[in-house]
Amino acid sequence: MLNDLVLNNFPSGHATGELEKDGHFVMKTCQRTLVLSFACDPFAEQENQDKLFMAGAQAYTYLLEVICGLKSQLLGENEIVGQFKSAYKDYVNQETINTKLLLIIEKLFKDAKEIRSKYLMGLSQKTYASIARKQMLGKKKADKVLIIGSGQLSADLINQFKKKAEVVICARNTAKVDALVKEHGVSTIEWVDLKSIESFAFIVNSIGFDGTLFDNNFFDAWMARHSDRLFIDLGSPSILETDYGMKEGIMHLQDIFQEGAIHESHKKLQIKRARLATEGIAARRLKLLESKAVQAPVHKAKLAYV
Repeated sequence: MLNDLVLNNFPSGHATGELEKDGHFVMKTCQRTLVLSFACDPFAEQENQDKLFMAGAQAYTYLLEVICGLKSQLLGENEIVGQFKSAYKDYVNQETINTKLLLIIEKLFKDAKEIRSKYLMGLSQKTYASIARKQMLGKKKADKVLIIGSGQLSADLINQFKKKAEVVICARNTAKVDALVKEHGVSTIEWVDLKSIESFAFIVNSIGFDGTLFDNNFFDAWMARHSDRLFIDLGSPSILETDYGMKEGIMHLQDIFQEGAIHESHKKLQIKRARLATEGIAARRLKLLESKAVQAPVHKAKLAYV
């Protein structure tokens, strides 16, 4: 069954149309867009130099490395797990799903957990949210932080900040905002009131899309109001259009990557062992699933989240 797994990997922001309606699994992160299919390739007729195509055990190995943070610029980071889980929940709620593909994804969670527990525990690898906390609370001593967005990364940021600072969120999805307010007791401002956002000296953006939300005009006004300030952009594609950088108090995603680099040799050894383990686990999983029969996409059913 695993031989029928098809993976198309694109850069972040790649348009996927309405593939979800045909039973494909789509996950978008700040670094990549993943499309998982079963026994078919929806991009077979498309020429794209940025596309990375894999199938079978090779695709499974690659996905294991992604979910374990081994393909991230912040090696070993665990926020990708939350993004996979969110994408899984969205997939289960689609009108059309493929139960064989669903099974493979669930096995990915199980195998990734084994790799993390055996090889990546104790890495103390910095993540996007923890690096943002270090910059905001450790270096800047911020007592009030605005978080833009309402996804998994926003929830991680809230958990990092709420014990040491007042947290305010600003996001478009009112249902998710209400859930975050209920769970964490944070306050909110309207989406998207740039004047209100401008009043915050310390801001973390967690959203990305093809467009501009913050430009030089915004940052000129923001900098004029705050001498001690920091804007951290974790979104991809970036919604910032500005020439300003760290000197002006604006930290871009690339700055985060550099901040979280691994230098210690023993950590590199753990990462190497984890990568080798993904190949062995993928080979083992191939044997376990090779007798499974192909099943066509089915309409949504009640399926347990693992």
